[in-house]
Order: sequence, then C-alpha cells, then structure tokens
Amino acid sequence: MERREPFFSLSLIQRSLYYRGMTLTAPAATVTHTAALARFGHALSDATRVGILLALREAPAFPSDLAEALGVSRQVMSNQLACLRGCGLVEAIPDGRRTWYRLADAHIAPALEELLRVTLFVEPGCCAGEECHCA
Repeated sequence: MERREPFFSLSLIQRSLYYRGMTLTAPAATVTHTAALARFGHALSDATRVGILLALREAPAFPSDLAEALGVSRQVMSNQLACLRGCGLVEAIPDGRRTWYRLADAHIAPALEELLRVTLFVEPGCCAGEECHCA
C-alpha cells in the first residue's frame, strides 16, 4: 500500500491559522486536549449519542423526552446519557424527582454547529456495509 504524506504538519497547526482574514495563534495540543478530543470522538461514534448532543444544543431535556424524540427505549437513553456524562459532555441537573440534561460546556454547541458544516468526501466503495475498512 502506498504511504501518503500528511496533509498538514503539527508544527504548522501550532504556529498559526489564517481564518477569515485574521491570524489566530493555535495553542499546542496537550495530553488533556488529546484526551478530550478522543472522548468527543467516542461520543460522536454512535448515532443515538449524536442525536442526544444535537437535541441538547437546542435546549435542556428530560431523558424520557429525548428517548421519545429519538425513537429509542428509556434503557437505551439511560445508557447513552451515562456514556455522555462519563465523557464530560453532558451534565445531569436534579429537578425534584426528575433529572434533566444539558450540555456540560457552552463551547460544545458551537463546536457541533461547526462540525455540521464540514463536508467529507467518502471514497467510493468505502463504508459500504461489512466491507468497510474505516473502523
């Protein structure tokens, strides 16, 4: 298999970014940043968790309402919310006998908005059923 050169270099990313006519200094990625991005990636690897995050960017919600909106059982919702809590992406807020959920950080909603704007080119034949080599 042919080895391709990386599209970008880490030093280039660390030096500066040119974005909308402004030069922004990008902070160096730390172990903490890397771990946080890995958790975010794990959260995005499941369609139900993605649906939860997208719903919570609009407004906080109760698990039963999220389960109904996403068409999953309450048990599935509970498991997925526990995963998202463990990843540090959502937080549970007790409200009497019930608990509602919201995004854990104000930066998550804009990050999701930016990810929705990303256009990916998927190579023909890739991600086609059991023959997918991406995972």
